[in-house]
Amino acid sequence: MHPDPARSRRWWRWLCAALLALAAALAAVVAFDPYRIVRAEFARQRLAAGLARAETVAAGHRWVYATAAAARADAPVVVMLHGYTGSKENWYPLARQLRGRYRLVIPDLPGWGESERRAGADYGYAAQAARVAAFIETVAPGRRVVLLGHSMGGGIAAVLAARRPELVARVGLLAAAGVRFDENRFGRAVLAGENPFAVHDAATLQRYLDTVFHDPAAKPAVPWPASRGLIARRRADAGFEQAVLERIGRGREALLPGEAARAIRQPALLLWCRQDAVIHPSALALYARRIPQADTVLLDGCGHMSLVERPRAVAAAVIRLIEQERP
Repeated sequence: MHPDPARSRRWWRWLCAALLALAAALAAVVAFDPYRIVRAEFARQRLAAGLARAETVAAGHRWVYATAAAARADAPVVVMLHGYTGSKENWYPLARQLRGRYRLVIPDLPGWGESERRAGADYGYAAQAARVAAFIETVAPGRRVVLLGHSMGGGIAAVLAARRPELVARVGLLAAAGVRFDENRFGRAVLAGENPFAVHDAATLQRYLDTVFHDPAAKPAVPWPASRGLIARRRADAGFEQAVLERIGRGREALLPGEAARAIRQPALLLWCRQDAVIHPSALALYARRIPQADTVLLDGCGHMSLVERPRAVAAAVIRLIEQERP
């Protein structure tokens, strides 16, 4: 039998019309909320890292976190805390290196990412450390965890490890904030009352990426219209970002992590990149004096985002932290 030409033409017209309608619907959705593209990319990265999305309530906040089970039920639990203006997605490249070996728990800290933010709440180091303690007791009851923190998250991790050692077996601080490091452009801007991470247009988005990344190959591309959605989100968060920076960057809590670190007795890792333009690598030595038992790692050819720029090297250091026998 020969196909009916008229029927074939009708089928193709129907298919073309359906595809055009779908394209128009997608364009309308993107025009209304271009940040959907960013969320879709984050979901793709999460799935590629073998992570599942989960939610819980702890310390009066709804938490959204990514998680992956380990091959062994008794494997260490590794909790990862992101930095200022960051989110759980920053840890996904490292998670890909560690998956299967440990149970991974990667939250958006309260106030950031998909987790709940409450108007007027304190999101400084001490308050967040208390919230993370409650989160650990909720998602890993009865377990002492390996706690990793990057930048602001490193400051929170230092405070928590010092104050709640019964919850933290080992601690890793990656480019951790909370000590008075050697002067750089970022530090001067913070002390002058600015937010050097502020994003309000395409130029400041590029400046932000150029500041936190050193390795061009690792720097993420944010094409339009995803860039439009990301810029709009950062604009909306500007007041919150400034309020948090007032507390952790130039307020009374600015040096709390460094002071708290003197009480850390657990096995520890201190990891920086030589080209970090945010938390100057001189901070590594300052923390090392306070945590003399810590292993120190200084990577070359990367900036503030070692966990994205050098995930294999960071994973190797984390594995040593967890598996090396300590007295």
